[in-house]
Amino acid sequence: MRFSLFCLMATAFVGCYSDRWTTKYDSVFEISNMDEESAVIDETGRGDEDEARVRKRLMELEMEEEPAYHMNAGDQIEIRVYDHPDLGMTTRIGPDGMVGIAFMGQVKLSGQTIAQGAESIREGLAPYVKNPVVSITILDVQSETATIAGSCARPGVYGISNSTRLADFYAMAGSSAERLFNGVDVDIADLDHSIFVRKGELLPVDFRKAIDKGDMLHNVRIRKGDYVFIAQRMEASVIICGEVRNPHKRLFEPGMGLIETLTAAGWMKDSHWSHVIIIRDGLSHPRMYKVDIDGILAGKCRNVPLKAGDVIYVPKDTMSEYNVFVNKLLPTAQIFSLIAGRASAVGISPGN
Repeated sequence: MRFSLFCLMATAFVGCYSDRWTTKYDSVFEISNMDEESAVIDETGRGDEDEARVRKRLMELEMEEEPAYHMNAGDQIEIRVYDHPDLGMTTRIGPDGMVGIAFMGQVKLSGQTIAQGAESIREGLAPYVKNPVVSITILDVQSETATIAGSCARPGVYGISNSTRLADFYAMAGSSAERLFNGVDVDIADLDHSIFVRKGELLPVDFRKAIDKGDMLHNVRIRKGDYVFIAQRMEASVIICGEVRNPHKRLFEPGMGLIETLTAAGWMKDSHWSHVIIIRDGLSHPRMYKVDIDGILAGKCRNVPLKAGDVIYVPKDTMSEYNVFVNKLLPTAQIFSLIAGRASAVGISPGN
C-alpha cells in the first residue's frame, strides 16, 4: 500500500517533465505471436541493411589472414647456426629489444619477423662464418597480448595465440565479476553493452551470441592489442509496479519470465488492462514494449523472457491511464531509482 502511494506521489513529482515524452500507445512496439526463434525481444534497433553490414564486417574479420608475428621484448627465443652449435643460444629479448650475439654484439630483434631476424643475424655473421644458415625458434611469447577490463573477475593483460577467441578470452579473465545483492552473490557483467575495440574501431560484436550461444561469427579471434571492456550491470533486479497486488523489486534470475514475475507479485488486480508494459535497455535511454498479457494467458502468444533491470508496469483498464504513465511517470531515470530505493525502505524485499 505504501509502495503504491509512493508511486502516485512520484507521478505528481515528475509531472513537470512530461514534455520530454510524447510516446502514445499506438507507437509502442507490441510483442505478440512469437515463435521459438524470436522469443527474446530484439532491441538492437537495426534494420535489415544494418544487420547485413554487421554480418559483412564480421565475415571480413573471420577471413582476415593471421598478421605476421613480430618479435618483441620479453619473448624467449632459440637461435641456431647450422654446423656451429657454439653460436647457438636460448635467450630472452631484452627490454630494449636487443639480444647479444657472438661476433656481432647487441642486435635489435624486436619489431622484426622471424625471417627478418634470422636474415639480420646471417648478414652479421657472414664476415666471420662461411655461408651461415640461421634459424630462430620462438619458445615463449610475452608480447602477443590483449587487454580485458571492466566487470570481469580478473581484468588485465593476457597472452594470446592465434586460436584465442572472445569466449576463451572472457574465460581467461574469470568470466563475470560478482557482487552481493540482498545477501546473494550475483553476476554483474552486462554482455549486451560490452564493447570490443581493435585499432580504434568498435567491432560490431554481440557478446551474448559469442559467449552464451557460441556463435562463431561473433566469437571473433583476439588479436594483439585488442581491447575488450565488459560493461557492468547497474541493477540485477526487476521492478514490478502498477495494477499488481504486491508492487516490489525482486532479484533477477536467469530464465525469469513475465508470467512468473507477475505471479510472484501476487498477480494482477481485476482492474488491469489487456497489455503490460516492459521498459528496458537502461533507464537513461529506455525502450518500451507492450505485451498482450491476455494473449499469453489464452495461449496465443508466448511468455516473454525478462532481463536484469527490466521495469514491468501493469496499467489500469483504460488507454488514458497508460498514456498518463508514459507521459508523466516515465520521463526520468531517477524515478525508478527512487521507486527501487523506496521499496527497500518500506520493507519490500526481493521475492516477496
